[in-house]
Amino acid sequence: MAILYVYIFMLGLVIGSFVNVLIYRIPQKKSIVTQPSSCTSCGRRLTALDLVPVFSYIFLRGKCRHCGNRISPRYPLVELLTAAVFIILFAKYGLTVTFFAFAYLMMILIAVFFIDIDHRIIPNGLVLAAMAGGLLFFVYNLINPVPEVFGDEKWWTPLAGMLPGSGFLLLIAVLGSLIYRGEAMGMGDVKLMAPIGLFLGWKLCITALVSSIMIGGIVSILLMLLGIKKRRDTVAFGPFIVIGAFTAVMWGWELVEWFFNYMNI
Repeated sequence: MAILYVYIFMLGLVIGSFVNVLIYRIPQKKSIVTQPSSCTSCGRRLTALDLVPVFSYIFLRGKCRHCGNRISPRYPLVELLTAAVFIILFAKYGLTVTFFAFAYLMMILIAVFFIDIDHRIIPNGLVLAAMAGGLLFFVYNLINPVPEVFGDEKWWTPLAGMLPGSGFLLLIAVLGSLIYRGEAMGMGDVKLMAPIGLFLGWKLCITALVSSIMIGGIVSILLMLLGIKKRRDTVAFGPFIVIGAFTAVMWGWELVEWFFNYMNI
């Protein structure tokens, strides 16, 4: 069993390296397939020695071996983060279709997390890729039900999951634009909740939405108290959606059960 954790960790590192490609290239509208990897400073093509996840960064002491410029520590951080997420998912779901489905979703969401922080956009391509994965998971659930995700709900539960998150955020976006006479919430956030709901079903989608709003609210208040943000400043909401989705993936049903017990329903 221990060797499986090693394999999953290594898989996470490799996928994390690909996530770095998504984060860097998609906002620049560069191909993620055809163009070879190169140094972002000098443009020199990277070899296999330069591309080993985490270990190349350590071996090269965080510098490009061609030009000597520093390599952002975010690259190994993203690789380690992806590997850690894969390990956590594997510990909960084992080597199952559900594990691979959520690993795929989190791969996309980690890319969204950093792209939204850097550029305040959620690329449509990533949303569509998540939708494609969600549809495959939906078809699989029709053939072989996944109660650990959708409970004992109806077959259409994943489809219904696309409505509450996107619908609520769309309502907030419309009301906010009317109140503030400007964009209050990006449509990327609205669209992102649709594939998340497809993966999670409507109950866990609501859990993800509530979690993201609560976490976003707490962080925003802390940023204002620390003087980092002002009341009128905007904060990228995509990262909070990502955190909320991961929370629902890992502890969603426990949170649902706690809520209903707390409310005595």
